[in-house]
Amino acid sequence: MGEQQRIYPIVDLEAAPRAPLVPRGVFRSEKGDPVHYNASVPEIRLMPPKRSCCCKCLCWTISILILVLISIGITCGILYYVFRPKVPNYAIDKLKITKFGLNYDATLYAEFHVRITARNPNEKIGIFYEKGGQLSVWFTDTQLCEGYLPRFYQGHRNTTVLDVTLSGETESGSTLMKVLQEQQQTGSIPLDLNVDVPVAVKVGKLKLKKVRFLVGCNLVVDSLTANNLISIKTSNCRFNLNL
Repeated sequence: MGEQQRIYPIVDLEAAPRAPLVPRGVFRSEKGDPVHYNASVPEIRLMPPKRSCCCKCLCWTISILILVLISIGITCGILYYVFRPKVPNYAIDKLKITKFGLNYDATLYAEFHVRITARNPNEKIGIFYEKGGQLSVWFTDTQLCEGYLPRFYQGHRNTTVLDVTLSGETESGSTLMKVLQEQQQTGSIPLDLNVDVPVAVKVGKLKLKKVRFLVGCNLVVDSLTANNLISIKTSNCRFNLNL
């Protein structure tokens, strides 16, 4: 048999491309009908975040607090300009020891008489010294005696002289007496006099709430002998206000 001749299809490269059976953007359903679909991407809109009620309340609260602080500052500035407040002055003028010695139970008994001068330099401010004011005398960290200040009112540009009696007992009196006698030989005995008194300040006709005046005086005396003239060598008082 002779060799069979093979026939190959001829492809025309220059022929125009045929159109697809199904147009683009269309797919065929199971029934054969073309189904159109929209291939565009949907637009996404971002909504601005909404402020919560808590945030609004916080903003209002902060605003109100700022306004209140500004109002208080303006009011205080006006009051300071109108009344020109000044710090009261205090001085220890006299110190007398009537009793100072050991008891039978080895406690140290002391009785002091102190004269204090209080000056109010303000022209439009008065001071009510209320009940409960205390005065105490200390040697280093040991309290020797204490007393109470009287209740009184100090007017504008007024000077008041107070005579206060203080008394007290201290344990371990023998040891303390020995230390004081050694200190007395030097001619200089350091003492601390502290004042703690509740007061109410009167501004014009308005009486303000109570505060506390704290006065600390550092004294140096030459002797602690009873019934003897005590010389105050140095005296330095400082003033603090406790609201």
